[in-house]
Amino acid sequence: MYGARIAGPIRRATGQALRGDRGEVTVELVIATPLLLLALLAIVQFALWSHATHVAQAAASQALAAARMQNGTSSTGHTAGQRLLDELASGPLRNSRLDVARSATSVAVRVQGEATPVLPGVHLHVQAEVFGEVERFLPDVASGSAS
Repeated sequence: MYGARIAGPIRRATGQALRGDRGEVTVELVIATPLLLLALLAIVQFALWSHATHVAQAAASQALAAARMQNGTSSTGHTAGQRLLDELASGPLRNSRLDVARSATSVAVRVQGEATPVLPGVHLHVQAEVFGEVERFLPDVASGSAS
C-alpha cells in the first residue's frame, strides 16, 4: 500500500517530463536545417570563387605568354587572354576585365572580375596579376669568337 502511494507521484512526474519534450525534435530540425543549408551554400560559394580565381590566373598567364614574345605586343596578349576568358569564364567569372601593359623590357597583366554569387548579397572579387620580362634574342658571342 505504501508503494502504491509513492508510485503515483513518480508516474505523474515522469509523464509530465515526457510530455514536455514533445516537439523538441521539430524545433531542433527547424533551426538546424537552414544552418546546414547555409553552410552547404557557403562551401559551394567558396568553390566557385576558387574556380573563378584559377580561370583568371590562366587567362593572365596566357596573355603574358603571348605578349612577352620577342615580336609580341600588348594587343596580342590582350587577344589571347580575352579568348581564354570568353571560353572559360562565362560560368564562374562575371564582369571580367583584362589589362595588358608592355614596355620595352617587361609585361604586366591584370585580370579582374567577380565570382558568380550563390549566396544573396555576397560579392567576392577575383584578381590575378602576372609579370614577366620580354623575350629577346641575344647572339652567343663567346662561341662565335672561339672558331
